[in-house]
Amino acid sequence: MEKVENGLFVQVAYKGTLADGEVFDSSEGRDPLEVQMGTGQLIPGFEAALMDLTVGDKKTFTLGPEDAYGERSDEHTMDFPASDVPPEMNPQVGQAIALSTPQGQQVPAVIISVDDEKVTVDLNHPLAGKTLTFDIEVVGITKEATQQPAGGCSPSDCSGCGGGCH
Repeated sequence: MEKVENGLFVQVAYKGTLADGEVFDSSEGRDPLEVQMGTGQLIPGFEAALMDLTVGDKKTFTLGPEDAYGERSDEHTMDFPASDVPPEMNPQVGQAIALSTPQGQQVPAVIISVDDEKVTVDLNHPLAGKTLTFDIEVVGITKEATQQPAGGCSPSDCSGCGGGCH
């Protein structure tokens, strides 16, 4: 039986919960997550937990922030002059926005303060500083991708999740 290893595509059904039991993401009701192992698509602890599993294997594991999205950091905030904000935006505290890097990549951020001089955004990942528990089942292992790449959510990038993520 083939085992999960780098280079292979793995299809995983999963449910992710926070320490209080709140489900932050799940594949229930949709296609399983498909990733190519060893390509940096997953948070480190999730990828490590998949290694050497076979189709049909189920596993529950808990990741501390160091193996997931890291610790929250006050250094991951940014101030913008209020004059740089488009007038139609009307920034509000708690509002999730997407910033663009010079390379055109979208970076999720949350507005944490607004005044006449500046707008401050938090660039920490929404799950930074959190302990995450995953219930997973390997439902496929293939040499080629079986799904079309999709925008949105993956365990290493929550930009399309609306706050929830794998």
